[in-house]
Amino acid sequence: MRYQISGKQIDVGEALQGHVRREFDATVERYAQRPTEAVVVFSRDAHAYVCEATLRLSTGLTAQARGAATEVYAAFDQCRERMDKQLRRHKRRLRDHHRERSQPVETEGASSYILASPGDEEEAESATLQPIIIAEMETRVPTLSVGEAVMQMELAGVPLLVFRNERHGGVNVVHRRDDGNVGWIDPRNLT
Repeated sequence: MRYQISGKQIDVGEALQGHVRREFDATVERYAQRPTEAVVVFSRDAHAYVCEATLRLSTGLTAQARGAATEVYAAFDQCRERMDKQLRRHKRRLRDHHRERSQPVETEGASSYILASPGDEEEAESATLQPIIIAEMETRVPTLSVGEAVMQMELAGVPLLVFRNERHGGVNVVHRRDDGNVGWIDPRNLT
């Protein structure tokens, strides 16, 4: 597994890097058989140390965790415990669905835009009725089942996930609703 361990205005020494590798290897070995990359970033937030970790699995799924504490090792341990919990849930769901993906998740490129928030530009926008684009990026849209999309959304800790439904190839959305449930938007089923 590839590791990228860095610090934002913090010196991450060899001892901490070794600790991160040993602990992550033990955690990942228990639950995920084929991890490909782990990105761990340490930073400061006022008086606390913050550890943010992203783990990419060969199946295309991504798990993210965050920990904060007054000591850097304690912040990492909290982050690792949360990652451990996510991976345990992921493995249990895979076992419950009796389905193992033999091929990696297919993804395709898509454009992603950041639009300016309403404000001083309202007069300029109202004349053309076009939003002002302030950034353009490329994002990846995975091809997943609905269950895998919900699992990926929860593992990544995001409120919304756009994916291509592997059953019919159409673009779908799963999202976390205000009431705590998960919503699924499938435009193909509209009649």
